[in-house]
Amino acid sequence: MSEWARFWLTAVILCAGLVFFAGAVLGNCRFAYVMNRVHAAGIGDTMGLFYVALAAALNASGLPEALKCFLPLIFLWVCSPVSSHLIAQIEYYTNQHLYDHMTRL
Repeated sequence: MSEWARFWLTAVILCAGLVFFAGAVLGNCRFAYVMNRVHAAGIGDTMGLFYVALAAALNASGLPEALKCFLPLIFLWVCSPVSSHLIAQIEYYTNQHLYDHMTRL
């Protein structure tokens, strides 16, 4: 693959990751309820981090360096759902008005 093609592919993938990060930030600013914020942050940072790590691995010089780009991704893919679940449980057990935020079907 030529250097310019790899550069532009890396730039496009990195921009896709930044779009997911921006969506997570917008979701955290826009939503008023904690459970919605947790969902927006959990999905946005997971996908955004995947695309950023993919762009870094694509731009790496060799296979060992490319694999090293995914090590923080694996750690954060384990920690992010656990922390999101913990925040949701704390909200569930401490919010006295939890059912006021739920919509009726």
